[in-house]
Amino acid sequence: MKRIIFTLALLTTFGMSGCKDYFDLNENPNQISNPPLQSLLATTTQKTGLNSQRVANTTSYFVQYLANPGAGGSTDTYQETDYSGTWDALYYAMADLTDMKRLAGEQSSSEYVGVANVMLAYHVGLVGDTFGAGPFKEAFTGEPLTPKYDSEEEMYNSALTLLNEGITELGKTDSKIKLSASDDLIHGGKREAWLKTAYALKARMLNKVSKKASYDPAAVLEAVSKSYTSNADDAQMSTFLLRNPWAQVARNNALLVLDGWLSAQLINHLNGTTYGLFDPRIEKITDKTVTGTYVGTVNGAGNPTGAANTVKDENYISLNSPLTGDNSPLLIVTYAEVKMIEAEAALRAGSRDRAYAAYLEGIKANMAKLGVAAAARDKYIADPIVSVGAAKLTLADIFKEKYVITYLNPEAWNDARRFDYKYKGFKLPVSAALPTFIRRVAYPSNEVSENGINVPAIGPLSDPLFWDK
Repeated sequence: MKRIIFTLALLTTFGMSGCKDYFDLNENPNQISNPPLQSLLATTTQKTGLNSQRVANTTSYFVQYLANPGAGGSTDTYQETDYSGTWDALYYAMADLTDMKRLAGEQSSSEYVGVANVMLAYHVGLVGDTFGAGPFKEAFTGEPLTPKYDSEEEMYNSALTLLNEGITELGKTDSKIKLSASDDLIHGGKREAWLKTAYALKARMLNKVSKKASYDPAAVLEAVSKSYTSNADDAQMSTFLLRNPWAQVARNNALLVLDGWLSAQLINHLNGTTYGLFDPRIEKITDKTVTGTYVGTVNGAGNPTGAANTVKDENYISLNSPLTGDNSPLLIVTYAEVKMIEAEAALRAGSRDRAYAAYLEGIKANMAKLGVAAAARDKYIADPIVSVGAAKLTLADIFKEKYVITYLNPEAWNDARRFDYKYKGFKLPVSAALPTFIRRVAYPSNEVSENGINVPAIGPLSDPLFWDK
């Protein structure tokens, strides 16, 4: 652990070195031009986890996991908001990954090349799914200084190509330099684990185009079959310089720097209000209020009770949750999510028995991940609202359960858009700036000012991305 913390601290002096092509046009004598692969592995695996959280800290409002404690919050109500910090973090990470891939290729390390491809694919997907089109093919070449944008579909195809290339590289067993176990903060240097994650992300990506004529459930299921087989396979990152950033949100809120309030949509989804069934996972996500109840905040409306914010009479992100405690891992993609991907693809393919088995297994896996007691788990699953039977299983059932499984994960927004926000009880935020649900965000101000010649014009934030049509 001391080595990892020292490495991450050291990387603050050169972690941006690969970004000079796109972000930093001046030579910095304090930057290291050719950092060792092991150091790049530490910084990029950490950034991948942190960037997942950064994006989710925005998209969790769109899917109504979170709600602003004050009325009319900009993200809450779909206003055009500047996410320059998130954009920069994603591109800085991609620059480091590009450096790692280049150096690994020069040193004949198929394992490092493969891992770089997988994480690059993930970051390209985060940019494409959040903003739409973005610079990639020209972004890290050194020329031009204002790179052109790849289209939304090109971003998707690039991410898929990177995953396929990563799968090829990770399938090799003769890498000249093996992954460093102590510097790999996601999979501990295990090549086979990264290969499974590449397939899990591929299944996720292939499933994301469910609205397109090109959607192929058989291809999704093939990727699933080569991915995760248990919770032990999950891609997650739990090494921090201080603590899990969600835990910092919870601590800030306790100190009345208000943040991390849970939406009424999520709370009512879990507490029995929406479905007439109490979901025991709520006890592993948040703490009861001072009145011993579960109360969420309506998006756009602010404090639900009107009481002073020092009165803990609504629900927040909790330090007691295995997902948001100080040392909790940031989840990138999980076995439980993969089982729900399998359930959806199998159902769309007409394989009802397989779909139903995967659906139930996904619930069980998520319950186990959260530490729900077996008796509470079995009671929930046995209820006819959940155990609907293979013949009656619907996409709505799958999306209902997956909504809980992807709590605080940016993939939840992709699902909400694919599902056209048809979650039971889902409503527009109070005083929403759009007449319908949000489907994208605006380009950040720093990108507009620095690369405005290439930033594409966009319409309202309710316009869908290419895969959402």
